[in-house]
Amino acid sequence: MNGSQIIDIDTSMNILRLLYAEPTKLMSWGFDHSRPTPNGVAFEVNGFKHKGWCEVIYDEGSDTYTFRTYDDNGKIKNEIEDCYCDNLVSVIDAEVETNNDQSEEYKERFQEWLNFVFGE
Repeated sequence: MNGSQIIDIDTSMNILRLLYAEPTKLMSWGFDHSRPTPNGVAFEVNGFKHKGWCEVIYDEGSDTYTFRTYDDNGKIKNEIEDCYCDNLVSVIDAEVETNNDQSEEYKERFQEWLNFVFGE
C-alpha cells in the first residue's frame, strides 16, 4: 500500500460499489476503515480466515482486479491476480471469511461466535 502515487478516487469508488453490492458478505467480513489507494481501495477486515488489511487494485489494461491481504507488518501475505468484477466479492470472501465453508471446524467456530455474541 504505497502512498507516494496519485490516488484515483473514481477507481476507488467503483471498487467500493462492487463490494457494497453484496452487503451481507461485506458485514460478515467485518469490513471497516476503507480508504482510497493508487488504482484501488484498502480496507480492514475481521474475518474468520483473515484479520487485518486488504487491498483491491484495478488493472485498466486487462480490466481485472488484484486482491491482496497484508500481514501485521504491512507485507503482502497473499495475492490473487486477474479477478473479474463478477467474481471479485467471491474471491475476497474465500480469502477473508469462508467461501460458504461447511466444514466442522467452521461450524464450531461460528457456534462459538454465536455463543459469545448472544451470551450462551
